[in-house]
Amino acid sequence: MATVALHAEIEPLKDMVPIGDINAETLPLLQEANWGEPPELSNSVERTDHVIDNNTGVRVRVHAPVGLEGLAPCVYSMHGGGYIGGTLDIDDPTFDKWCPQFGIIGVSVDYRTAPENQYPEPLEDCYKGLQWTYDNAAALNIDRNKIGITGTSAGGGLCASLALLNRDRNNLPVSFQLLDCPMLDDRQITPSSQLDNLIIWTKASNAFGWQCYLGDLYGTDQVPYTAAPARAEDLSGLPEAYVCVGGADGFRDEDIQYAMRLYGAGVPTELHVYPGVPHGIGMFAHLEIAQRYAADKDHWLHRQLKQLQS
Repeated sequence: MATVALHAEIEPLKDMVPIGDINAETLPLLQEANWGEPPELSNSVERTDHVIDNNTGVRVRVHAPVGLEGLAPCVYSMHGGGYIGGTLDIDDPTFDKWCPQFGIIGVSVDYRTAPENQYPEPLEDCYKGLQWTYDNAAALNIDRNKIGITGTSAGGGLCASLALLNRDRNNLPVSFQLLDCPMLDDRQITPSSQLDNLIIWTKASNAFGWQCYLGDLYGTDQVPYTAAPARAEDLSGLPEAYVCVGGADGFRDEDIQYAMRLYGAGVPTELHVYPGVPHGIGMFAHLEIAQRYAADKDHWLHRQLKQLQS
């Protein structure tokens, strides 16, 4: 049995995780979970929802600091949930912090999820949301030439996929990509993907998530790299990247490899790996290691935004 030690702060708390393996039977628990429900949202941020596709009902939420004047940079976000769950509500606490702190506009996309909506539908939803943000930038007080993208877990995978798709379509200016423990490789061939004691997102959950997202493509050599970015042979021409992942996360190895390949392709890339940290470290937000994990992302984002405004 291949296992990895959890961080000393997390080991005593591992039994707090409410769901084990995600499968067809337990999927409703994931889909009905209370995602990102803070006790109170900030009065310093205004939130407005916009339907961007009347046929699908896909919407985005725009987060704007109260009293913002002039055009501001934008961070466009895709929520996590293993491609099979989650909503844009997950991003509310993040933008409650980032928008006033950094003077940015946040946009979250409520893409459709699998298994009801398989690749490429969720990715195309994300692309439509980015296009909508760009097209409506002036009305939203966004500088359309200062838009970065981000995502966590499956949202990180969609973020990487969106960067590739946008590059290939030679379309919208994207300033940076912030990939937080991204879900990148459907093949599950790395040592970390086969660890037996993973919490929050197990190897069985990972296989189920990919099966739901890829449908008949799963387990074949026909999976496009815009579905699983680890399959991309050419990573050149992508925006500057930040990749972070825990050492006790099943995505550890695929994320490290992706960051190294980005750097090898000439993409400025910063990589952070946190020993003993599992997937979903945000569940343990009160711990010092979780706060350091979040602070490092914040510092990188702040530097990116300062470069855009200089």
